[in-house]
Amino acid sequence: MKIISIISFLIPGLLLSQNTVPSDFKKIPDILDTAEHLYPFIVPDKDYGYWRVLTNDPDPEKAVIYESQMPDFMTINEPLPEKGFFQQCIGNRCFSYILACKKDRSVYFSSEQQLRDFIGTVDNLPEAILLVQTYGFTIDTSNKLSGSYKIEDRHMYLYASKSKGCPEIKESYFIKINRKTGKLESKNNGVYFKSENCSQTVSQ
Repeated sequence: MKIISIISFLIPGLLLSQNTVPSDFKKIPDILDTAEHLYPFIVPDKDYGYWRVLTNDPDPEKAVIYESQMPDFMTINEPLPEKGFFQQCIGNRCFSYILACKKDRSVYFSSEQQLRDFIGTVDNLPEAILLVQTYGFTIDTSNKLSGSYKIEDRHMYLYASKSKGCPEIKESYFIKINRKTGKLESKNNGVYFKSENCSQTVSQ
């Protein structure tokens, strides 16, 4: 009975220790939890004369999310791609893509893998966050277990989140990124949030 009591006492402590963020990790700024705020920080892996991030909005002015400095003499008029990255719905403004110009030729980046290729080496925190988002992770800055980071010369470390179910369950993940190759390793830290309610849109 004493052994069982000791084990029962230790297990909660062990679980708690696994869900503790090391003190040398910093909180990710709230503004960086949205992809649109991350694109201006991309340092492309290759040299492009011009590039911009767009949504599949048919209105050219509303479609642009971000664009690098465009030379006065350059005009780009390309049709919308049929797919892109970060697909959220079906219809207009449901996904994003990158249109770049290299040696006077237009190049599309319209999938999660192509976005990773465009980013290349991981130069900064926003690029790291975009990278993990291409693998289905999100940043939840309301909790250190889902919104913390540490930067080293060769690697970058993030605590990020994945959600599932209804009521919603959020799980914490510890992510290690090789800054040179962009290779990602992740470890599930378990559930850190459970919603009590389940709200779903009922189709009419």
